[in-house]
Amino acid sequence: MKAVRKSLQVVLLLSLVVFPVIAQTVKVGAGAYWLGTQGSDKDVPPAPHRTEAMLKTAAQTNQWYSTLIFNRTPEAIFAQPLTFKAVPSGLEMSLPVKSVVSTERKDTEIHYPHLDPVLLAPADFEPGPARLAKAGDWSIDIDFSRGPDRMLATIAHGSPYAYLRVSRGDVKVVLPDVGVRLPASGDPRVLALRIKGKVYAFFGPAGVRWEQTTERQWLAKMPAGRDYLSAAALPDDRGETVALFTRHAYAFVEDTRVSWHCDAAASSVETRFETTARAMEGTEATPLLGLYPHQWSGNASVQGRLGPAYDTIRGRIHLLAATGFKTTLTYPGILPWWPGVKGSPRTSELADILKADVRKARPMMLEIGNGPYWQGKGLQRIVQLMNVAEQQGDLEARDGLLKLLKGRVEQWFSGTDRKTYFRYSKMLGTVVAYPEEYFSVEQVNDHHFHYGYWIFAMAQIALRDPAWAAKDKWGGMVDKLIADIATPTRGGAEFPFLRNFDPYESHSWASGIGLGAFGNNQESSSEAVNAWAGLVLWGEVTGDRALRDLGIWLYASEIKGIQTYWFDLDRQVLPAEYRNIEVSMLFGGKFAHNTWWTDEPRQIKGINLLPLTTASLYLGRDPGFVKRSLAELPAQSAIWATRGRRPDPPDIWQDVFAEYMALADPAAGLAQWNRWGAVEFGNTRSHTLHWLLSLQRMGLPDFSVTADTALYSVFRKPDGMRTYLAFNAGASPLTVTFSDGTKLPVPPRSLAESMATGRPTVP
Repeated sequence: MKAVRKSLQVVLLLSLVVFPVIAQTVKVGAGAYWLGTQGSDKDVPPAPHRTEAMLKTAAQTNQWYSTLIFNRTPEAIFAQPLTFKAVPSGLEMSLPVKSVVSTERKDTEIHYPHLDPVLLAPADFEPGPARLAKAGDWSIDIDFSRGPDRMLATIAHGSPYAYLRVSRGDVKVVLPDVGVRLPASGDPRVLALRIKGKVYAFFGPAGVRWEQTTERQWLAKMPAGRDYLSAAALPDDRGETVALFTRHAYAFVEDTRVSWHCDAAASSVETRFETTARAMEGTEATPLLGLYPHQWSGNASVQGRLGPAYDTIRGRIHLLAATGFKTTLTYPGILPWWPGVKGSPRTSELADILKADVRKARPMMLEIGNGPYWQGKGLQRIVQLMNVAEQQGDLEARDGLLKLLKGRVEQWFSGTDRKTYFRYSKMLGTVVAYPEEYFSVEQVNDHHFHYGYWIFAMAQIALRDPAWAAKDKWGGMVDKLIADIATPTRGGAEFPFLRNFDPYESHSWASGIGLGAFGNNQESSSEAVNAWAGLVLWGEVTGDRALRDLGIWLYASEIKGIQTYWFDLDRQVLPAEYRNIEVSMLFGGKFAHNTWWTDEPRQIKGINLLPLTTASLYLGRDPGFVKRSLAELPAQSAIWATRGRRPDPPDIWQDVFAEYMALADPAAGLAQWNRWGAVEFGNTRSHTLHWLLSLQRMGLPDFSVTADTALYSVFRKPDGMRTYLAFNAGASPLTVTFSDGTKLPVPPRSLAESMATGRPTVP
């Protein structure tokens, strides 16, 4: 009996150890994810500052307003052109102005801080703590209710108004300084004031009485049965501007919605922005919308209809009286890989480098961190090495690298390794990975950066072994990662709508909880592009047309945002006081030339270039810009050296800069690359030389020619010779038609190439 009792004790003890582990994992095909943390691993932060209805949805992390849901005293919200801040006494509203800040790098940052705000508050009750009550696609409702007393504010990207509903009593308007009242065309509902050089207007309901109670406070004496008021900052004090704002002040925005449509035949993407508005009084139900430069510049559908404009951190934001508008972008195409390099005098050199890289592949997969970011970079690094090996005809190396990749993916995706694993948090509605890197768990940061590498790599593996990557095998976990960063479904409990992407600003945000006085931020725009390219590839590989089109929209939109706000290719955003050619860190209320971990100039510039892949051709849109950008480095490095600083190694990321230069001048890029020099940890010497020799052979990217398929690229040499490339991820033959009339048959699961001489076409 003692032996039996002891055996039972052992069984019970084992059950306590084993059963919780089994119970805490959820199978996804051959893979699994955890539901609980392991050991001392940290958990995600709570997001309690939401209404009961919103708490039933996945938390709205990584958005321009995410500070609101995580913090009892949230930071300022940068809606553009206005800023807002929820404070204990109500809602602050401000029209920020430019501030030029010198740095120790001897350059400048441009700030548009939340300063000198107007306060909007109920006069007859104390507001409650701010909570998110509704999330449109670029608008939000903030609930300040306390008990039966209700105050609700609606704000939106591009809107010059804040829309208020106050359930009872009057509304206070508290000024940062003495205001001078301006004429308002005799409309008693309107209070227009000039305050410290800015113009604000407040629009009460019919029957409102505006009463000045102190030099810096006004009271809207609200009539019975009317609980609404709007407030705006005006771009100027002209009478016609006040009249325009008065006309549209009662068209309250209640919801905002974005939709996208990809036209594969034309290689174009149309985005529609639609608002739902309600006329609170009168018949005018058309709101004023503020269009950013990427929305109005070159957009024929809005030309001739634009009104006054604001000078903002995003450049000129023009007003448009409309319930919606559309934009159209060209999708420039991507490829999974480029063809092999044959017949070059340096082919044997490439073969030697390839052999050396293949021998070092296993340690190259993990040179720094062992969390999801560096592991993902390692996977994509080896994927790109595998592509070179395959296209150069070394199938034995290809097979060995493929096996290595699968083994590392299975280790992470299996859910059996308690040190390296993915976990789903029901509390927030997010997938996180351990060991944590860069506060990806504690602050829900950078998921699109991290998971983009995994998605891109898995798509490449799936092209070689679709059965292994099927959803009932290891591909199901990829769908989870995609859902985490880019779910197209609104209001769900599992994941939020487009977690990282801001459709109105046309770029992603990296910070999960929106820390900092200048709002959310994004540093490595190029890693965001890498994620969306991964969606395109995975959608093509799996035959998921909707996912592919989502990826195309995100990819084309992010590129437009980068070209406008990071690179300012049309020179409409960066002011003369800014001393650098590009932005490396973009915030809601500032931009800077810096990184989170160093202010060394080479890494500042390179962080918005890497990883260089066949989806990175957009970086060569303006060859002159590329050359000017790289020409800045010597002077910037010299300034850094005067502070006693030296990069380690001295030529850090020289391979990235050679690849970047090759997008403007292939010969110059090849000439500046040092075979024995530094290698960025997401790159290899093999990939670099293959990239340089490929562009030397094919020429520069030709964006004037498009194709009727998702996976394509076109290059053009100075003599007019074009190289047409297209990839067919399907199981049936495909004939691709390019916009200049060229036709290219592409066998199943193959890359096809054609060369022809032709005149340049107009983009």
